Amino acid sequence: MAPRVRLFVDHPLSEGARVPLERAQAHYLFNVMRLGEGAEIAVFDGRSGEWAAEVVEAGKRGGALECRRPTAPQGAPPDLWLLFAPVKKARTDFIVEKAVEMGARRIVPVQTDRTNAERIRRDRLQAHAVEAAEQCGATVVPEVADLGPLARLLGDWPEGRALLYADEGEAGRSSPLAGLLARDDAREGGGAPPPAATPPAAPPPAALLIGPEGGWSEGERARLAALAAARPLALGPRILRADTAAVAALALWQAACGDWR
Repeated sequence: MAPRVRLFVDHPLSEGARVPLERAQAHYLFNVMRLGEGAEIAVFDGRSGEWAAEVVEAGKRGGALECRRPTAPQGAPPDLWLLFAPVKKARTDFIVEKAVEMGARRIVPVQTDRTNAERIRRDRLQAHAVEAAEQCGATVVPEVADLGPLARLLGDWPEGRALLYADEGEAGRSSPLAGLLARDDAREGGGAPPPAATPPAAPPPAALLIGPEGGWSEGERARLAALAAARPLALGPRILRADTAAVAALALWQAACGDWR
């Protein structure tokens, strides 16, 4: 049975490696989870895959683990960024957590003309990303970037990265990903099944952009329309809240292009 508790550690992992625990990690393992010496947990560092590790020292303010054996290879989510305008605190936390669970590689809060939140606690959001990765079985913790203005981000947009921005004005229209979701109907009419499909190629770099609760300003719409890499993204016939839109866009992209295929 796989170890039940997972922990992200900022320490190289290998067989026999001794991993010191930070005070907060020791508190979680020994006071919250009631573990002691000899207990086995899973650890990952974002580079070495997942390892089974044994508690070899348990103290009130610290402790240590020792790596025993690898339990999962190092994975890498698709090269997908989630950009979003921060909303209320709890809903912003939700967006970050779900972005990790849904396989975003980078999370970028952006300041738009109608963003309600003028600042964020990046360290707190990064901690939420770590917790989400520990809980969902990921071996990578996405970076949460500092809050920055959308205009500057678009002005320095990297070449070769597609940008799909959720737009309530597209409600009810076809998504630009709709064609990628079409199912192969070659088997209709019977006959021998086709040969096994080759694994899908890695999708090109992409980013999803979720706007503020008040929608895009006219200036932002003009800047997005002028960016060659940008395309509006429809998310069904109904207007969604910002946190719902983030999850819906990630699910749509992952099913069409990412590691859900």
